[in-house]
Amino acid sequence: MSIPDEFIQELKSRVDIEDVISNYVTLKKSGNRLVGLCPFHREKSPSFSVNKSGNYFHCFGCGAGGDIITFIRKIENVDYVDAIKIIAARAGMDVPEGKADDGLRRLKNRIYEANREAAHFFFDQLMKNPAGNNALKYLRGRCLSDSTIVHFGLGYSPPDRHQLTNHLLSKGFKGEELVAANLVLQSRNGSGKYFDTFSDRVMFPIMDLKGNVIAFGGRIMTDIKPKYLNTAETPVFNKRKNLFAMNFAKNHVKGQIILVEGYMDVIALHQAGFETAVATLGTALTPEQANKIKQYCEEVVICYDSDQAGKNATLRAINILRPAGLRIKVVHVPNGKDPDEFIKSYGEQGPSRYGLLLEQAPNDIEYRLSELRKSFDLNNADDKVKYLTQASDILSAIENPVERDVYSSKLSDDLNVQKKAMESLVERGVRKEQERAYREYNRQNRYNKMPDIIQMNPDRNVNIRAARAEEAIISVMMLNPDVAVKISGELKPEEFVTGFNRNIYTVLLKRLSNGLDVSISDVSGDFTVEEMSMLVRLIDSHVKENNPMSAVSTYISILREEGAKLTPSQIADADNDTIMELIRQTQKKKLGQS
Repeated sequence: MSIPDEFIQELKSRVDIEDVISNYVTLKKSGNRLVGLCPFHREKSPSFSVNKSGNYFHCFGCGAGGDIITFIRKIENVDYVDAIKIIAARAGMDVPEGKADDGLRRLKNRIYEANREAAHFFFDQLMKNPAGNNALKYLRGRCLSDSTIVHFGLGYSPPDRHQLTNHLLSKGFKGEELVAANLVLQSRNGSGKYFDTFSDRVMFPIMDLKGNVIAFGGRIMTDIKPKYLNTAETPVFNKRKNLFAMNFAKNHVKGQIILVEGYMDVIALHQAGFETAVATLGTALTPEQANKIKQYCEEVVICYDSDQAGKNATLRAINILRPAGLRIKVVHVPNGKDPDEFIKSYGEQGPSRYGLLLEQAPNDIEYRLSELRKSFDLNNADDKVKYLTQASDILSAIENPVERDVYSSKLSDDLNVQKKAMESLVERGVRKEQERAYREYNRQNRYNKMPDIIQMNPDRNVNIRAARAEEAIISVMMLNPDVAVKISGELKPEEFVTGFNRNIYTVLLKRLSNGLDVSISDVSGDFTVEEMSMLVRLIDSHVKENNPMSAVSTYISILREEGAKLTPSQIADADNDTIMELIRQTQKKKLGQS
């Protein structure tokens, strides 16, 4: 039985790995992972962990690892298809039967078409139907020009909850297609009647990077809750992976993206000339969204509301953006205003004043220190000690020693304490972090010592340097989707020295050529349980680079250098032309080094 990749991706988007594994393992939060006692071997201290952002599990003790499907295969002792059936049953989804069923693909195409038709309908209701006058008045009252309204395709859903349904049915769409798109709901009273999901709301189309309408946000114009109603997750929409207006922002990025809280803030900023503004879709920022941002820029400016909820959201976003390798600045909009209010309050000067806020925004370290400082009376000795102690925790997490030194000096000067004392506090925190990292490294480094690696990849011992370069390349591909495509165009499978890694790379290339993802949570259908465990160990033992493409160039050079070498038996069996070419390359290399 062949199951379409689209169904599997939809299934994984609906099922939380923590929820599933928690049925078998008691998990506790530890850093950015969840840990517990491994269900696959006997142990007294927990070495089993779940990485939610990567959607995989890994036991540092026995080496088991993989995605949610691999976990069910292993713990329930079932094959790949049966594991999918078990997970699908939890999600209330029916597994498509038959040979490579194209049903989900066809459904997705129909949802795209229905969303596009719905967007036109909502727009016409806003601009051409008198019933939309209040909504249009509301948008113009928010100082949006007609060209901005058209650019974002804004619309209005009428109060009659059958108008969109009847319109789409008249266009040939089926009721079940519209329910799957979450444009329409079906009555639960047994009548089976359909009615509109959205009514009497200003409508904001949400688009993917290709410009397809994948969902909608609807804002009520009264005090009725909820203020915003968003499309539920569908086969084409995952709110964790998409960002509002990213389809526009990606075309204007010059090193920086502005992250705000709401649709109206995004639209107001674009209208004011800040066309790299994006927003999350009714949820807190996710690692998937941070990785998507990282594909287009190196710096994010967070501009959330100034209330406590906004501050909490800012700190959460910092903790997600930093691990993604992004520089961060935080804008504080004065007087508790949001960006939209701030720009409007200054009329023609609004955009230039907001531009100054962006330019002068502190980085995330300065912001965190400033926010922390507000909690203490620094004229009080005890509070001063507490502040410096907690500030040292912030500084000790900074990887760059020069940056740590700069902030240590600034804090000691500002609060009139000896720099050596401040440095001592920070260094103590650094040592604690290093000790933790070292312990983690030792646990992860077991990967290189496990005998099953040699069993699965017998070439590794003979070609250790090449094998490590291959493993680094595979890791970078699976951790960096944008880089994976570039690698696939530069490196051929036959350049791999070890057979096991060559086979892995070949599978990844095939997926990429078919437009499929290659992260660890996407490939379990292509590998055995043992191979998935090996891939997870490979990824967890890999040190992430700040510039993955540059690192890959180095790994490829190492691989090609090692690939040019011959073993003693190969030297004995090689023809004269091969030997002479190898001698010429070796001499050329020596001349280049001298």
